[in-house]
Amino acid sequence: MKYVLMFVETEQFAKELEAMGALERDAAFEAVGRWFADNADKITHHVHLAPVHTATTMRLQKEAEPVVTDGPFVEGKEVVSGFAEIEVADLDEALKIARSWPACPIVEIRPAS
Repeated sequence: MKYVLMFVETEQFAKELEAMGALERDAAFEAVGRWFADNADKITHHVHLAPVHTATTMRLQKEAEPVVTDGPFVEGKEVVSGFAEIEVADLDEALKIARSWPACPIVEIRPAS
């Protein structure tokens, strides 16, 4: 089964990352690199997204032209910062992999077809 793990940053997590010294931040990034290496046999694709302020949003409207704006669709305290597509036996295995994620405090798991 395929699942997408969406890594969700909170405002608090972003502040903590920004407050880290260079050595601590490097160690955090190394932990993420190890996670990807440890799970490479299950990960079929992954992406780190550019910061939310770089987003462009299109609001589709029935019988009207779409409205395009700079920035995210909604203001929020949580933003998806990246994702990984995994191929595993079942949801339990997807949960096991997500549980070991060393960075953002929220991982949303969705089946993919």
